[in-house]
Amino acid sequence: MKDFQIYSDSSCDLPIELIEKYSLCIIPYYVTFDMENYFKEHEEISNEEFYQKLAAKVFPKTSLPSVQDYINAFRKAIEAGQDVLCFCLTSKFSGSYQSAVNAKSLLEEDYPDASIVIVDSIQATAGQGLVVIQAARMKEAGYTLEQIAEKIEILKETARIMFTVDSLEYLQKGGRIGKVTSLAGAMLNLKPMIVLKEAELMPYSNIRGRKKSLDKTITMAEEYFTENNQNYEDYDFCMANATTLEETKLVQEKVEALIGRKLDFPVFQIGVTIGTYTGPGAIGICFVKKFDRL
Repeated sequence: MKDFQIYSDSSCDLPIELIEKYSLCIIPYYVTFDMENYFKEHEEISNEEFYQKLAAKVFPKTSLPSVQDYINAFRKAIEAGQDVLCFCLTSKFSGSYQSAVNAKSLLEEDYPDASIVIVDSIQATAGQGLVVIQAARMKEAGYTLEQIAEKIEILKETARIMFTVDSLEYLQKGGRIGKVTSLAGAMLNLKPMIVLKEAELMPYSNIRGRKKSLDKTITMAEEYFTENNQNYEDYDFCMANATTLEETKLVQEKVEALIGRKLDFPVFQIGVTIGTYTGPGAIGICFVKKFDRL
């Protein structure tokens, strides 16, 4: 069986421990605060530096990895005799997937024997990260690239993120909601409850007050499993956090009580790509069905 390298764009927000454990390669997004100077996520700007700028009310813009970025990354694996499996942020949010597909087309002209698989994860942040980890675990279990590519199309549909943000301001600045909605939400201290499913951000409800909104994320997860007649033991769970780790840990304890076990993964920190829209204070519960439970 031919070896292959697993890639993801940096919107997956995988903790460094998991990147190293599964020998994953990350292709960074870019962020700018002045439309002139662009920084590679994680490589040239840390999450801490990014959120410090956000706290100062400097609103950034992100830029996707270029076709050349993908070509440079994939070529390393191909010239080492490996095939390529790459995951990208949902194409509803970004052109990263198309950028990777274009790179694949160009590389296949020079390397006709290489197999390059590009996956639209239909997910973002930790939801995307969990899908990548399932692929890595399948690879460890001896699945071929073709088997993983087939199974991941089913598996990615099972991933969900139930989350809340502390302020509507960043969603408004990023063009995800209108200014009037943002102002009204701020005046009423409303915290939006959002589900990422089917490649879209779906409004769930609005809750007044931070504590109630955090409790509601747990209720949302519980409702999903009840309504869909699913079992907690068939899923992997993780927490996604922007800047409020203590609050996230408190929510995690309640999630662990709900599902009856400790979470296997470290907390995923929401990075530049998604943090631009969610802002500081975002917290989410993420889960995906285990590959061997499909």
